[in-house]
This record gives sequence, structure tokens and C-alpha cells, in this order.
Amino acid sequence: MTYFVFFLGVCFALGALAVACNPSPYYGVLSLVVGSVVGCRCLVSLGMSFISLDLFLVYLGGMLVVFIYSVSLAADPY
Repeated sequence: MTYFVFFLGVCFALGALAVACNPSPYYGVLSLVVGSVVGCRCLVSLGMSFISLDLFLVYLGGMLVVFIYSVSLAADPY
């Protein structure tokens, strides 16, 4: 179980690094979703299922709105 939580922590750190390093907002959103799912899975494995669900809904809901807004602004030619 300890190795599994450590593996999830490493995957979460790599997901956060992928969000920070991607110049394209499309890959940034994909990295954000994967990192959030891994982080929430880590919290579920530690017994915090409600916090994990709350974090997943609030964090992804807010951040995906910002990413969709920035993608739509980048796609608008005028």
C-alpha cells in the first residue's frame, strides 16, 4: 500500500510538471485532468473520499472554465 501511494504521489508530481511545461492549453487541460484524478485517487487510498470528491469537482470545475475561456480567446481571430 505504501508503494502504491508513493507511485500516485510521483504521478501527481509529474502531472503538475506537465501542466506547467505545456505551451498548448489543450495538453495542459489533459495534464490537469490526469493530475487531478491521480491526486484524488491518492486521497481516496488514504481514506479521505469526501475531500477527494470535493477537490475533484471544485478544482476541475473552476480550472476547466478558465482553460475553456482561454482556448476560446486564442481561437478567436479578432
